[in-house]
Amino acid sequence: MPTLEALLGSPHHIAGVVTQPDRPSGRGQHPHPPPIKQVAQTHTVPVLQPDRLRDERFVAALRAFHPDLGVVAAYGKILTDSVLQIPRLGLINVHASLLPRYRGAAPIHRAVMAGETETGVTIMRVVKALDAGPMLSSVTRAIGPEETSVEVERDLARLGADALVKDLDALFAGTAIETPQDESAATYAHKLQKTDGLIDWSRSAQAIHNQIRGLHPWPHAFSRLDGRRVLLLESRVEQSATKVAPYRSRSQNHSVARDFSRALPGALVEAGGGDLCVQTGDGVLRIVRLQMEGKRSMAPREFLAGHRVDAGDRFA
Repeated sequence: MPTLEALLGSPHHIAGVVTQPDRPSGRGQHPHPPPIKQVAQTHTVPVLQPDRLRDERFVAALRAFHPDLGVVAAYGKILTDSVLQIPRLGLINVHASLLPRYRGAAPIHRAVMAGETETGVTIMRVVKALDAGPMLSSVTRAIGPEETSVEVERDLARLGADALVKDLDALFAGTAIETPQDESAATYAHKLQKTDGLIDWSRSAQAIHNQIRGLHPWPHAFSRLDGRRVLLLESRVEQSATKVAPYRSRSQNHSVARDFSRALPGALVEAGGGDLCVQTGDGVLRIVRLQMEGKRSMAPREFLAGHRVDAGDRFA
């Protein structure tokens, strides 16, 4: 949405907007327009919502706009050849990574999951190959150690919108410089699947923490405790964790030193007093917020008050 709002506030005329069809939502499952459509209609901009980009009626309607240039931002579908050929000056894309790294559908999530400390947004020309077109500009942004994909995506959307308008000015002024991508450095950010959320507790605490951050808000990292599916929504890596962890259970109101040097990955090494900590393959992960399947999210203290778990129990 920041991209459309930036264009609406620029000197450039928007001939029309293409977005996804209305989808059922809410308790009554009534069709609900996507936010892009709502903003466009507020500014009396025509909107097209094709189910299929190959639909001849859609292609004809798009061609009737007589566009000079097309802009793509998180559309979610691969453009057809017929669409690519319509704008006189082609199409450019606002891509949420520092290309050629993280081409594909989920660049922000995959970057956070990989523990990257920096990402960015690239304005690039759309070509047939996926996210492989020449680049007009890029803007970098640091990724904080506790930030989730939601926070990074929100900021990149704003940065990308600002960069886009500047590049549009340069394109129409004839001063834009297009730089080819280095194919040897290309990596791919594959579409997220629910199975990406399954936690392997033999990995390090840092890797699991990155997984939890990267898969927020969907599909979320998850594991099973006592046969029940648990979503892990927020975590921290215990920086001072050693192989000897304090033992605190719900049945005790004090801590007792206990050797967890042989604790298996996934075992709870602390479960009491509002603390929920899990042994991993390397280090200890503190759970800050979690959610039982079908329930609302909660802090560990509330979870422990309503569920009988103890130190030594293990996530599957």
